[in-house]
Amino acid sequence: MTIRERIEQQEEQTLSKYATLAKNTKGRATYQKPCDIRTEFQRDRDRILHCKAFKRLRYKTQVFLSPDSDHYLTRLVHTLEVAQIARTIARGLRINEDLTEAIALGHDLGHTPFGHAGERVLNEICPHKFHHAENSVRVVTVLEKEGKGLNLTAETLDGIRNHSFGHAQTLEGRLVKIADKVAYINHDIEDAIRAGVLTKEDLPQDCIEVLGDTKSKRITTIATSILEYTKEDIAMAPEVLQAHNKLRKFMFEHVYLAVPAKQAEEAKAVQVVEQMYHYYLTHEKELPEFYRQIAQKEDLHRAVCDYISGMSDHYIVERYLDLFVPHSWKGLKQ
Repeated sequence: MTIRERIEQQEEQTLSKYATLAKNTKGRATYQKPCDIRTEFQRDRDRILHCKAFKRLRYKTQVFLSPDSDHYLTRLVHTLEVAQIARTIARGLRINEDLTEAIALGHDLGHTPFGHAGERVLNEICPHKFHHAENSVRVVTVLEKEGKGLNLTAETLDGIRNHSFGHAQTLEGRLVKIADKVAYINHDIEDAIRAGVLTKEDLPQDCIEVLGDTKSKRITTIATSILEYTKEDIAMAPEVLQAHNKLRKFMFEHVYLAVPAKQAEEAKAVQVVEQMYHYYLTHEKELPEFYRQIAQKEDLHRAVCDYISGMSDHYIVERYLDLFVPHSWKGLKQ
């Protein structure tokens, strides 16, 4: 018996009847011989962890653009927090931790530079439209490994595709969806307080009384409630769900959509993305060879959208300065 077979046997013996067993995967688009050491979901996790798009998350914004402090949230930190929260709950529910982690690590691979500001502008100007969840699937199926993709299992792809909207087919995928919201709301509260946008006293007190007055307490309250109430589907106590939803609504109204300084920075980010997009539409030969091939196979808009969306915040700003700012001006502040 191989190590993989022994792990699969352990899953069958110890996991919940609602868990997704690795040996029952629907498989990959292209068949690959099973690994002797890792299950199929473990292989998915490792492929995501080692791909280029995952590394770029380090320099992609979550909410606050170009933060001065090292402690503001990036896409990479957010992704790791989602994976940690989801895995903790998955272990308690006795569902598949490896599948949960693979989905969590891959869920934001398709996010744009400048967070949701970049996503909105690409959705407006690209005729194919744009959503980061669908683009995350495109990253792992089409763009990674120079067009070969990561060849992930159907279950991991389904969880990535449905982490924002939609309904994942597996309990693991549906768990990641709620863990994503729990992670970003509670870390964004910390960032908003750090930025002076909010104070602790501004938070709706009825929510704080139910969930807790710190990030750790709120996450623990929600995780505990999910563990107590989940049966066939992810659930939590009605009062906890109500407080969580109200706190999320509060963040949209008072942080995500309502901070003048944040909106001003996002307007600059939108301008950068728009100008870069239109530049490459009229300068196709300046696209890297891989994206010129996409333009030939599909169309130019798709190629430009793929290229822009894959850029980190740092890289798109560097390219913008190279293309639109005279080099002698860039050093004036030094």
